[in-house]
Amino acid sequence: MLIRRRRTAAAVVLTALAVLALGACESEPGEGTPRAAGEPSGPSVVAPGRPGEPARRISPQEAASLLPDDSPNAADFRYVTMMIVHHRQALTMTDLVPDRAASSPVKKVAARIAAAQGPEIGAMEGWLKNNGGPREESGHDHHAMPGMASEAQLAELRAAKGAEFDRLFLRLMITHHQGAVTMATEALSEGNNVLVEEMANDVIAQQTAEINRMRSL
Repeated sequence: MLIRRRRTAAAVVLTALAVLALGACESEPGEGTPRAAGEPSGPSVVAPGRPGEPARRISPQEAASLLPDDSPNAADFRYVTMMIVHHRQALTMTDLVPDRAASSPVKKVAARIAAAQGPEIGAMEGWLKNNGGPREESGHDHHAMPGMASEAQLAELRAAKGAEFDRLFLRLMITHHQGAVTMATEALSEGNNVLVEEMANDVIAQQTAEINRMRSL
């Protein structure tokens, strides 16, 4: 189940208006057709009314002005910047699997993780570029992020082989995924940007499923 930020009914209606403004602009009524008082004289958007009230026509400009501001805030930048680093460590761990793992299911899980998180890093880097670049907080310790493996744990993983590697990889990766879910959940409650919300929901859905899969191995 996806976890989404709670939105007010007004925000839901305004989101619907955004879609209408982009794709459902109507031409003016035909000649002789009366226009209700207050309706725009140019192309209009049909705005749904409240329960029991009729829909009304407003201009695309008015519809756009009613949309909620989803400008990225500090929590959005913090989440995306940190999650890129978090994902990169996951790829560092999956890169060790082909030469060290003994279990075929472990190899398949690692391949799925790598296939998902590589493109996610690209999407997050693209988001940062489109929004002016990263805004890291000074003095932030990436190793303090939830679920991150320590250098000692990574060294132990690199030294392991066979069944021992499989057990250690699963233990570290489950913890890593749990940390990512924690970070994504915080982003949903503290962030403001809809694209970051979508990325966070994807992380929660995919990594929760992978946690359950790894626990079954």
